[in-house]
Amino acid sequence: MRENPPGHPIDRPQHNGPGASDVENINAIHAYWFGELNAAGLADDNRQALWFGASPETDAECRERFGSALAHARGGRLAHWADTDRGLVALVVLLDQFSRNIDRGRPEAFAADAQALTLAQTAIGSGRDRRLPAIHRVFLYLPLEHSENLQIQRECLRLFSVLAAEEPGTAGFLRYAQCHHDVIERFGRFPHRNAILGRASTDEELRFLEEPGSSF
Repeated sequence: MRENPPGHPIDRPQHNGPGASDVENINAIHAYWFGELNAAGLADDNRQALWFGASPETDAECRERFGSALAHARGGRLAHWADTDRGLVALVVLLDQFSRNIDRGRPEAFAADAQALTLAQTAIGSGRDRRLPAIHRVFLYLPLEHSENLQIQRECLRLFSVLAAEEPGTAGFLRYAQCHHDVIERFGRFPHRNAILGRASTDEELRFLEEPGSSF
C-alpha cells in the first residue's frame, strides 16, 4: 500500500477506527494547530495569531498541508476519525477551522459547518467533551459558536461558562462566545457573512459592520 504524506489520507472501503495513515494525519493536525499543551491543557498563547489572525500565509499553509484531508472530510470519508478523542478533535478542526482558512471569503468556508456542528453536539451529548484537555474543548465548542441558531448560541455560552469556571485560562473564549451570542440575538444571523453568501444586508446591519470587530 502506498504511503501518503500528512494531509493526504488513503481511501479505504471499510474502517474500524483510524488506521496508521489516519493517525499520522490526526497527529499532524494536532501538532500544527495546538503544539504541546501545558499542565492545564492549554496551548501556548502565541497560537492565538495562528488561530484567529486571518493571515494569507496561514491560509496558504492550511490549503497546502490539509486541503486534501478537508475534501475527504467534507465527503464523509473521515467519519471514522471520530472513533477516538484525538481524531474527533482533529476532524472538527478540519471542518470548522481549516475550512475557514482554505476557503476564506467564499461560501465554501461555511459549507462544512453543519457536519462540524453535528459532530460537536453528538460528542457533547455523550459527555465526551468533559474528558478532553481544555483547549480541545474550546475547539469542540466553536461549531456551536459559529451557528446562527439562538438556542445553540445559548448552549454554547453555557458550555464556555462551565469551562471557564473549571479552567480560568479559557475565560477569553467565554467573552468571545458572548459576542457571538449577542450578534445572533440582535440580528438572527452574522451580518459579516452576508456579502459572502449573497444575502442582502439591512441598514442596521450595514451600520453594525462599520463598527470595529464586527466581523470577528
